[in-house]
Amino acid sequence: MADIDWHAERQGLEPLELLDAAPESQGIRLKEVRLYRLQRVREQMARHRVDALIVSDPVNIRYATGARNMQVFSARNTPARYLLLTQDRSILFEFTGCEHLAAGLETIDEVRPAMTASFVAAGDDIASREVRWATMMADEIRRLVGASPRVGMERMNAGTAIAMSRQGVEVVDAQQPLELARAIKSSEELKCVVASLRATERAVHKLRDAIRPGITENALWSVLHQSVIEENGDYCETRLLNSGARTNPWFQETATKRLAANELVALDTDVVGCHGYYSDFSRTFHVGPDRPSATQRELYRLAHEQVHHNLGILEPGMTFREYSEKAWNIPAKYHANRYYLSAHGCGMTGEFPYLYHHHDYQDAGYDGVIEPGMVLCVESYIGAEGGHEGVKLEEQVVVTNTGIELLTQFPFETDLLGE
Repeated sequence: MADIDWHAERQGLEPLELLDAAPESQGIRLKEVRLYRLQRVREQMARHRVDALIVSDPVNIRYATGARNMQVFSARNTPARYLLLTQDRSILFEFTGCEHLAAGLETIDEVRPAMTASFVAAGDDIASREVRWATMMADEIRRLVGASPRVGMERMNAGTAIAMSRQGVEVVDAQQPLELARAIKSSEELKCVVASLRATERAVHKLRDAIRPGITENALWSVLHQSVIEENGDYCETRLLNSGARTNPWFQETATKRLAANELVALDTDVVGCHGYYSDFSRTFHVGPDRPSATQRELYRLAHEQVHHNLGILEPGMTFREYSEKAWNIPAKYHANRYYLSAHGCGMTGEFPYLYHHHDYQDAGYDGVIEPGMVLCVESYIGAEGGHEGVKLEEQVVVTNTGIELLTQFPFETDLLGE
């Protein structure tokens, strides 16, 4: 990967142009990507009769504007930075001292320092701070859109939301318009998705090469994380890498356990990679040195079969209910430990829609339509209840006008497939 000449600004490049010229951005019109995403949000605001959005989720701030700053910190400390968005105005309230980071973004009309309305920032003065924050925001919104506005808010501390609701505005949940906006990717946006995937796949190849008896799960997982950060990714959202008996049941976080000979090693990437896009695929490996056991191969074969059956039924225009009805039936032996979803949307994180197993649809499922431009991750976990090991596999695809296109390129394990 080529290095950037950070002294290029002496040659007339602005800071934003420097970032857009990063190696992973070659061939991607990022200004077009940012403007498309902002337009998508405003279209959904109009559709759901939302006059203004107060966006506090750092992932959604980045989606709507391209502004990237302290995402993990901001997710924990809300509202540390937030975006006020109407049909005509975009004001980013940035963390104090960080206002310069949004310089040059065509999606932002104005940057102001944020008023942090949290107990950590305000102490015993929190109640009055929340009222001041809500009064300020409500006054600004009325100035921009008129009296009695309908305002979409994301999650904040409860007192902030309560104070806002007392300001004579109608407060609604911002999640629906934001999730629906993110669900459909443009062709240029897909280039960002692919760039993130390729970088993550290079990281997983390094992880695979580092597998050996005696290495700890934590050390192995760190190989992935180092490569992701080196390629300008943001972070790994979960710690889903485990080995041997810790692969069953699923969702055991990476630990100090050392890999033993001939165990399985299961990984779900969950990488928020370059451009902020989610690289979400799963693979299971074999430590060696011997060949995988018959039981290990059977687990892998079934997981591989589930993923590929479900990839085979996906098509544009299919309803979520129809997908659920046609999806692969998990054998009773493995049903109790099934992954909680059959497939899910994917963008800057896991997102709308959730596609449920047939067994779970009646209690948890909802209907909708699979549309071109949706990026979906098709999941499988196969591990018997009380069994010794399990296998996690997952592929990432984009829905096209005629079918699906596989985005993931990382290979499956021929020894575990029995080839």
